Amino acid sequence: MRLDKYLKVSRIIKRRSVANEACDSSYVEANGRPVKASYQVKQGDVLTVSFGTRKVKLRVLSINEHATKADASEMYEVIETVKNEE
Repeated sequence: MRLDKYLKVSRIIKRRSVANEACDSSYVEANGRPVKASYQVKQGDVLTVSFGTRKVKLRVLSINEHATKADASEMYEVIETVKNEE
């Protein structure tokens, strides 16, 4: 599954267009390197998403084409959340 779609389906980012922009602006990394929206997400990947002054590191647990709101949080686990003080 494409990274931008995974971010939307798992509800990490609410809209796919926003997820696409975040990827193109290097706010999303997979396994420690910046990736584009077309990156193919695999189970076990470690994603780092920057939200302003916050960085969230996640591990991909499953990939579902469609997920309900209740199931979305089971698609990943949060490894750590870091707040940058700048």
